[in-house]
Amino acid sequence: MDVDFEFVLVVATLASGVIWGGYLLWQRWGGAPTRDAKEPLLVEYAHSFFPVLFVVLVLRSFIVEPFRIPSGSMMPTLLIGDFILVNKFTYGIRLPVLGTKVFAMGEPSRGDIVVFKFPQDPSVDYIKRVIGLPGDRIAYYNKQLYLNGKAVPQTRLGEYVGLGQGASMSGALLLNEDLTGVTHDILIREGQPGVQGEFRVPEGQYFVMGDNRDNSNDSRYWGTVPEANLVGKAFLIWMNWDWDNHGVALDRLGDSLQ
Repeated sequence: MDVDFEFVLVVATLASGVIWGGYLLWQRWGGAPTRDAKEPLLVEYAHSFFPVLFVVLVLRSFIVEPFRIPSGSMMPTLLIGDFILVNKFTYGIRLPVLGTKVFAMGEPSRGDIVVFKFPQDPSVDYIKRVIGLPGDRIAYYNKQLYLNGKAVPQTRLGEYVGLGQGASMSGALLLNEDLTGVTHDILIREGQPGVQGEFRVPEGQYFVMGDNRDNSNDSRYWGTVPEANLVGKAFLIWMNWDWDNHGVALDRLGDSLQ
């Protein structure tokens, strides 16, 4: 069973705050024998944990949140075992658990790597690249991406050589794609069939794709991402752990994402 860590964190913070705060008020109103009296064990735990839980809640909910990459859908940009940091305020401040936006900051740009709640199951977080903005026309035919009627430039770089858990992608074609000024590498499997067609991005929605084009469950299959589902923008790899590739890949630590 999946555990909603954010919900647990909110409940734990609230509970410890209520216990500790309630005891302090009880003292002030003369309920406790003396101000120097030893705190009951439950209050002592609440006193110790509340500041830590509160700081973690604020950082995780409003500033930055860590995520682990579980699949190869964003290869070669992100590898299985990468641990990334996501900016939580780039697209606006949202209330934890409820997800209600309380302060607008900005909107996704084409080429951003975003974490979002999967529209078909909001309990699951997905990570993809923003390809289409509201009002855009997207087409994908024969491994070629088209944006508003124009082919997105691609430059062949050769064959991809994967390591560790990504070794299965070795031999895929590695290309560099210029998404209206945002350049990034993608992988394709020549000859492997996939979804093709044309798509119109509705207002308030975003069309997203994985960089591993033939191994990505994205907007081509299930549609666009509502703005309300956005979690944040991925900006940094802070750790990589892949047992099949000798553990930590030091050369990926601290890599910025684009």
